[in-house]
Amino acid sequence: MKLNTVLNQLRALAILEGISYLLLIPTVILKYGYEMGLPNKIVGSIHGLLFVLYSIWVIYYALKKKWNLMKTLICLAASLFPFATFIVDQKILKIEAEGELKIAMSKDAE
Repeated sequence: MKLNTVLNQLRALAILEGISYLLLIPTVILKYGYEMGLPNKIVGSIHGLLFVLYSIWVIYYALKKKWNLMKTLICLAASLFPFATFIVDQKILKIEAEGELKIAMSKDAE
């Protein structure tokens, strides 16, 4: 996936944010089970940054494409639940990308 469009950047952020969320699980176990806080601090900081970037990209793209409020809120809420950004990528963002590809192909055909 090329990161040359806002949508592709958003899709990449959705995947990375989801992965970082899942990586928090073993680091929390390390922190509280084995008193190793550093991995949690590192992964937590990265996850926090990805969460903020994902949220900004969702809002920017939603405004740019004039998404309805429900679609925007679903994409934003996905960042609060493990695995949800993966689902949003497949059910919303991938379909959006296919739609943009069709539009680009029809413009090239003209």
